[in-house]
Amino acid sequence: MQDPTPEKILQTGMAFWASKTLLSAVEMGVFTELSRGPASLDTVSERLGLHARSARDFLDALVALGFLERENGRYGNTPDTDLFLDRNKLSYMGGILEMANHRLYPFWSHLTEALRTGQPQNECKTGGAGLFETLYADPARLKEFLSAMTGVSHASNSAIARIFPWKDYHTFVDVGTAQGDLAMQIALAHPHLRGMGFDLPEVAPIFQQYAAAAGVADRLTFMPGNFFEHDLPKADVVLMGHILHDWDLPAKKTLIRKAFEAIPDGGALIVYDAIIDDDRSQNAFGLMMSLNMLIETPGGFDYTGADCTAWMRDAGFSAMRVEPLTGPDSMVIGIK
Repeated sequence: MQDPTPEKILQTGMAFWASKTLLSAVEMGVFTELSRGPASLDTVSERLGLHARSARDFLDALVALGFLERENGRYGNTPDTDLFLDRNKLSYMGGILEMANHRLYPFWSHLTEALRTGQPQNECKTGGAGLFETLYADPARLKEFLSAMTGVSHASNSAIARIFPWKDYHTFVDVGTAQGDLAMQIALAHPHLRGMGFDLPEVAPIFQQYAAAAGVADRLTFMPGNFFEHDLPKADVVLMGHILHDWDLPAKKTLIRKAFEAIPDGGALIVYDAIIDDDRSQNAFGLMMSLNMLIETPGGFDYTGADCTAWMRDAGFSAMRVEPLTGPDSMVIGIK
């Protein structure tokens, strides 16, 4: 047996240092700037407006954390940050980090209060509107939020497009589509499919612009609606990516039932989130995402694969399975 050590305690307890260093780098466009090529300390400082007192420590901290490389006094991106944190690339996933910086970082400072009260710690706390009402009322916030959803979902969206047996189906609807990245990935990978993005009307121009940029606007349409107030569009496959965890249990069951009613016999419902392992001891990200739902929503929570398959069974689905995607995400598939 190894002697006890405080290393992990200290690393985790002070992890916000590393987190905020990365979040500020994304906010300031460090990786976008360095996508032009390596640059000296003085050049980077001038371009980003860094103070002389902070510049070297900030950039060298990013080197030590593994987000920048330094050679002969010149700083450059790593392969990972160059691909995923350059705003000019389609692979940019910094949207979720931008949202984390602006929204989640300050709200999470009130986690202790949330744990003791069970109440959200976002705008609702001071009498403001809820999460979605706040985001959808402000075009700039909405754009940031939808970009964040693409960033956190893109890898899993690509996996779903690749591994689900799409050859057996002809139509699909992506419920809560946001920018529409899931629909785009599926359409790009399977030219025989026609799909819909279903979301609130404010999302329409953003979805349509994204579809046009991907070259699939001829096979994807946007359907405006509220999935609690309206029936879901009919399709062979209904998808809900990072949607179900936003809601309390009755709302979750309502959405699953609506999906069951929208698909034909043999049709499929695909739900994916950071599905918690059934033992609730391994997927730390999924468990902390559930705490994030506590911070952001009145009743949302993340769930296990066993939870979701039971809800699908109650709705009438006859065959269910859980399949891993990427990172902490898994999908639960129900066949009618």
